[in-house]
Amino acid sequence: MADRPYTILSCAVSLDGYLDDATGTRLVLSNAADLDRVDDVRAGCDAILVGAGTIRADDPRLLVRSEHRRAARVLAGLPGSPCKVTVTRRAALDPAARFFADDGADKLVYCSSAAAPRTRARLGVRAHVVDAGPRPTLRTVSADLGRRGVRRLLVEGGQQVHTQFIAEDLADELHLVLAPIFVGDSHAHRVVADGPLPWNRDHRARLAEVRRIGDVVLMRYALSARCDGDGHAAVSASERLLGVRP
Repeated sequence: MADRPYTILSCAVSLDGYLDDATGTRLVLSNAADLDRVDDVRAGCDAILVGAGTIRADDPRLLVRSEHRRAARVLAGLPGSPCKVTVTRRAALDPAARFFADDGADKLVYCSSAAAPRTRARLGVRAHVVDAGPRPTLRTVSADLGRRGVRRLLVEGGQQVHTQFIAEDLADELHLVLAPIFVGDSHAHRVVADGPLPWNRDHRARLAEVRRIGDVVLMRYALSARCDGDGHAAVSASERLLGVRP
């Protein structure tokens, strides 16, 4: 799928490998400096994707926070923030979620054929609902995003979405941030779910970069041949215009 977007998976985990805890309250693992780094990555992307479960659990805004970065995107003829994308198999998204706020960012919701009419009725003009077939797959979504002109995609979770992108060989980089805390709760979510994955005991991912950011550590792994020796893809149009590197 050479025409699919260059795809970066981004997540932060605890020392024992969890994305969150099981309290139902959002657990912020990154520090301020790393959150600013993620904002920098967002500014260099055309779209940001999260699963419907992440919208329900964390209620993320998924916007470029920096006023300077938003202004630079607008000056370059781009929206202030990338398009927001989610995938769902059922019409269980809250139209009042911050994902759907009137914030100037385009919104795409990919859903099953059965759920598409209900989702359109539920969301109205807040998002463009795309019928992704009887059982939506991320391969279908990725191909459609490529046709829509998305060249660089940032994926911010959650577990099932990360698992599918990796299992279907749709990811080019993994940005994994290690936070200095333990969660200690096996009911919490890890980066990926159980199952066969292409990066395993017989096939190790290539470490492209290690960076200390205050009290956390960023590890960047190359997951495809599209990622060059320094862990970077070819510079995208938005990067050339904005001077942003992931």
